[in-house]
Amino acid sequence: MMPDPMITLTTDFGEDSPYVAAMKGVILSVNPAARILDLSHQIPPQNVRYTAFFLATAIPYYPPSPNILHVVVVDPGVGTERALLLVEVAGRRLLVPDNGCWTTLERSASQPPAVYRLTEPQFWRQPVSATFHGRDILAPVAGHLSLGVALQQLAIRVSSWVKLPEQPFQREPGRLSGAVEFIDHFGNLITNIPGEAFLELARNPVIITVADQEVSRHTRSYGMESPGTLLALVSSSGWLEIAVNQGSAAVHLQAEVGTPVTIKVREG
Repeated sequence: MMPDPMITLTTDFGEDSPYVAAMKGVILSVNPAARILDLSHQIPPQNVRYTAFFLATAIPYYPPSPNILHVVVVDPGVGTERALLLVEVAGRRLLVPDNGCWTTLERSASQPPAVYRLTEPQFWRQPVSATFHGRDILAPVAGHLSLGVALQQLAIRVSSWVKLPEQPFQREPGRLSGAVEFIDHFGNLITNIPGEAFLELARNPVIITVADQEVSRHTRSYGMESPGTLLALVSSSGWLEIAVNQGSAAVHLQAEVGTPVTIKVREG
């Protein structure tokens, strides 16, 4: 016996608004048996790059199943001509605005994604608000999909979509250069420099800099250094991370997403 379908929700709505509750009500009005799981409603408002890192770090840990649908509403383009998409990537299904928020998942997939544009208003809640497509389009479509409605009844396949621009990463002899990709709740700076590349270079004495500030320590875990120590390590998601043990590297270094990070072999 198949379990009841699961629909996850990721939004920038916050926990104190009625918007998430409204989406859940619409989903359950279409399919009362749907299981709804909150991933996060604390995505910074309209922050598509944060959303992309969140999805790329979280979604791969969910089983690849047609019985699970991930609904994402971080949508600064709501009410414009931007599309709404159903995406099948690496065995996962997502309903997303076409703003690039899911495309970091595409980079690590072994097969090209299948992408469909939602086109059929008979499966939407009417009237459709110009400012709340999460409630009026994505939520009812999620409900219908969870009932087994074929996606071809809801959407048409497309061959192009918005892709989130990648921040530059370069690997040169004796040098790696990248940027801060994500800042977590603790103020840790997650970079776009692969941890394996860092560890390989760090077999030699290296100089690690964030903008023009040097990070003098690199270690395996936070607790191996004294509280307040600025350090580099490989994060749980496999990227070079800059942290302060029991503190905030973002505050300590006055860093933000896009701040350059370099590692180079120390000469002499």
